[in-house]
Amino acid sequence: MEAIWTEIVAQGEEFDIVPHAIAIGIAYILALPIGWDREQGERSAGLRTFPLVAIAACGFLQAAETITQGSPEATARVIEGIITGMGFIGGGAILVVKASVKGTATAASLWATGAIGTAVGLGVYDIAVVISLVTFLTLRAMTPLKRMDDRDMGNTTE
Repeated sequence: MEAIWTEIVAQGEEFDIVPHAIAIGIAYILALPIGWDREQGERSAGLRTFPLVAIAACGFLQAAETITQGSPEATARVIEGIITGMGFIGGGAILVVKASVKGTATAASLWATGAIGTAVGLGVYDIAVVISLVTFLTLRAMTPLKRMDDRDMGNTTE
């Protein structure tokens, strides 16, 4: 390890893990309440999945930072890739069972969690906090209303 460190320092490259660890930690923490909510509802994705999605989105931006710096177009391409990947992951959370569709709230939550990680990766922490709060509150506040509506309509799926 010391040889690697010496080589990095000799090449003049910065090795400052702290700002990246802080950003990834913030993305992780902001995704935890959403994952917790999904876990409580025994959904297909939960406490492990949501923080991993947030840190991955944040990590992609953090890792690409040196090559995209000063190029909004390059940053936009990285974000486009993250959005596409989130769509793929979200699509995997949606299940078609008989005549009903399940998992759309989980898929949308995964997509929002990707947006949290992306916002943190871009350093727009206020947006990340707002997305986290609104997503969590929507899941918590709307679930009882959805259950009442499902009972009124005679549905047993969520």
